Amino acid sequence: MIGTLAILTILSVGISSAGPVYELRLEGAISPASAHFLIESLERAEREGAECLVVELDTPGGLMESMRSMVKALLNSEVPVVAFVYPKGSRAASAGVFVTLAAHIAAMAPGTNIGAAHPVMLGGERMGKEMSEKVTNDAVAYIKAIAERRGRNQKWAEDAVRKSISSTPEEALKAGVIDVIAEDLEELLEKIDGRKVKLPSGEKVLHTKGAKIVEIRMSFRDKILQTLSNPNIAYILLILGFYGLIFELSNPGAILPGVIGGICIILAFYALQMLPVNYAGLLLILLGLGLLIADIKVPSYGLLTVGGIVSMTLGSIMLFRTPGSFLSVSWPVILAAVITTAAFFIFAIGMAIKARLTKPVSGKEGLVGERGVARTPLEPSGMVLVHGELWQAKSDEPVGEGEEVEVVAVEGLKLKVKKVDR
Repeated sequence: MIGTLAILTILSVGISSAGPVYELRLEGAISPASAHFLIESLERAEREGAECLVVELDTPGGLMESMRSMVKALLNSEVPVVAFVYPKGSRAASAGVFVTLAAHIAAMAPGTNIGAAHPVMLGGERMGKEMSEKVTNDAVAYIKAIAERRGRNQKWAEDAVRKSISSTPEEALKAGVIDVIAEDLEELLEKIDGRKVKLPSGEKVLHTKGAKIVEIRMSFRDKILQTLSNPNIAYILLILGFYGLIFELSNPGAILPGVIGGICIILAFYALQMLPVNYAGLLLILLGLGLLIADIKVPSYGLLTVGGIVSMTLGSIMLFRTPGSFLSVSWPVILAAVITTAAFFIFAIGMAIKARLTKPVSGKEGLVGERGVARTPLEPSGMVLVHGELWQAKSDEPVGEGEEVEVVAVEGLKLKVKKVDR
């Protein structure tokens, strides 16, 4: 009886010692927001005694510095981390390869792929041969060190960087790049149950079968950071910010455009410091907006408008110019911004030209060309009725009482008129 109780006590202690499995999802380009989310989740999982942390990946790559921060956290984690390229159709490319290989257990779902980790220079800059070799060799050494640490295929890791090879789940499993192929999270937890992983503090046996799953979601702050790290959002905020400031400067005291414009500009510059900005592109956008504004004030017969549109378009293309499309502004957004801006300024220029050509309707200038009736003979001076008002007037030719006259000039408080021939 005592032996049975002891066995039950041991079993209950073993069961209760297994913590919940924490799960998070990383989608899109790897950015400072992604790195902050992963590192914060690792700290929470360790603090709350999680059995392991499953990171579901679907990424085309991202920033090298953010990736290095994530890898550093994974290699020093006291919580086992499972990188799972999931769901079907997902990929772990470029920086995603480094993150997957750095996890204690690497897994993939059918219909996914991993690879193509050759480094590229961001910001639209071209690397020379020597610089390209330097960056590539650095990335190769880094990924080989990660693969060696986790006992994975170093040759495949090197080829993923040098030759940009990519593999299916079956090829990656056969090559010793990943450990498991699983249809979903439930199957993954069953397959990794009982596996040993090496942590900085020693070995740990995973007890994941039937474990409680706790989903970790991005905080409101991380969601804002993730949204701002989208080049399209950063670009739109930049354009809206300039719109607001232009409207405020054109109409001092409006307040609302200035407030909205200021907020958008601050958010845009915060986003730009997280992204690989080509400052030549940013200056071209500013020059384009400046030329469009100048065309309202300076009669250039549309030349400044054309120059502004061209400059803004080129700047928009160059702003986040990268070899990968995941860190550049999409063409629909560029076209929408440029066309909207051009249409607005063309409309503004047209209204300005129309205002210059329109005859004044008030003040002294508004009287010129108006017609009235002589109330007294003008020989050469007399009184005329114009706009329902009596004016002193003079004429170079005699005008009889009751005859129609036309104002040709205003001299102080006296009108100069001429007789209208019928």
